[in-house]
Amino acid sequence: MLIGTYRHSVDAKNRMRMPSKFKGELGENFVITKGTSNNLFVFSAEQFSAVYEKLMALPLFDEEAQKPVRKFLSSAFESEEDGQGRVLLPKELIAHANITKNLVFVGVGNRVEIWAEEVWEENQNADTDFNVLAKFGV
Repeated sequence: MLIGTYRHSVDAKNRMRMPSKFKGELGENFVITKGTSNNLFVFSAEQFSAVYEKLMALPLFDEEAQKPVRKFLSSAFESEEDGQGRVLLPKELIAHANITKNLVFVGVGNRVEIWAEEVWEENQNADTDFNVLAKFGV
């Protein structure tokens, strides 16, 4: 289970370290891709495969369905740690998430989200209505 919030930073070469609390569950070759709210999604290879299978079931010739599939999959990459345990974030993902220096890693059950600290703080200052979860049966 991926839960909790951790703070790290990206270095001058756009490298970051995944918090050790998440590394065990994500495995060695986790997948990073664009998220939904100017953040990044990080999946274990197994969880990414499950998402991938659902995406492949969408109608091939439905442009409305294929646009987000294209964006999601074209920005995905398998992580590769260097000898010091750092992962290089591609410039496209850095730009999507507005990352400059400080990162917030958030465990949200089946994935980790990576946020630029400023974007995360802004998001957290917005009102959250937990009652909306009731419409999803929680």
